[in-house]
Amino acid sequence: MLLDSAVITARGAVADRLAYHLINEVQPDESEMCEELECPEDCSGRHDASHVDCGPDAIFEDLLRHGVTVEEPDPAPLSPQFAALFAPRSEEPAPLFPGLEEQASAALAQLGIDPDDPEVLLSAAAAGLAAEALLNEPLDAIRTAPDGPSAGEVFAQGVDLYRRARKALVAARDGGPERLDAFTAVASDLDLPWAGGSRFTLRAASGPVSDFVRHIDEQAYMTKELMRRQGWRNALLHRAFTAVLKDTHHFGMPDWPAVVDAAMEHLASLDRSSLPPGLTDLRTVETALLQKPDRLGVDALEWLARHALLG
Repeated sequence: MLLDSAVITARGAVADRLAYHLINEVQPDESEMCEELECPEDCSGRHDASHVDCGPDAIFEDLLRHGVTVEEPDPAPLSPQFAALFAPRSEEPAPLFPGLEEQASAALAQLGIDPDDPEVLLSAAAAGLAAEALLNEPLDAIRTAPDGPSAGEVFAQGVDLYRRARKALVAARDGGPERLDAFTAVASDLDLPWAGGSRFTLRAASGPVSDFVRHIDEQAYMTKELMRRQGWRNALLHRAFTAVLKDTHHFGMPDWPAVVDAAMEHLASLDRSSLPPGLTDLRTVETALLQKPDRLGVDALEWLARHALLG
């Protein structure tokens, strides 16, 4: 109702101003009236219907000369909401997380992530974005459905999203926060099959898919807004802290090589004949886990996840 009322008022004001404009456009110049109206020297001679060129002050002065005293009205104060529209904007928006630089840097250093190492910080931030996309309540509900993704599919997708997040973060540093949209587009795509040879798509899934997509959009927006307000490095610190809280052993995190070492030690202790075909060549498996785990395929990753070998 308020919006409708405001629109009607705005339309009325525009129509009123247009009517005066049309009247004034056909008004002839009447310079001879300037003396009577006591206009200033720079008066154009056009005495528009909406006002007198010399301004309202002259009107009150003329009345006073004839013995009529009229108190000049003060302009009505604007409502706080309307005044806010005309308030000068601060040059720099308020920070989302004041003190983030000092607090996050200290916390990450204690947790084994060097905030002053650009590559380590970038990788941890990318892992944080990927973890935020896949470790949340909407996806938990989707996974519990019969047609939900398996642990192997989620892991493969997490690796793929890590690479995309890392690339998008680098692009955002050079081209602006909007470059993160490339990551969001893939992470929330309804029809794109997940990584590792998976056939799973969000469109075919049951559960709160729209909530899942909205969650990814909101988290990406937060990172972009943090970049705008506090800079690229602060956005990385925030997302690196996300990775620490959500998945310390995510691919790309400093602990990942230790996870691979433990997995390979366990695999080496098993009878090769009991391993799935994709895991029998231990050297190939180790290289893949360190560099591109999703290359092993969702079946092999599912087996590793089922035996708690992926962190």
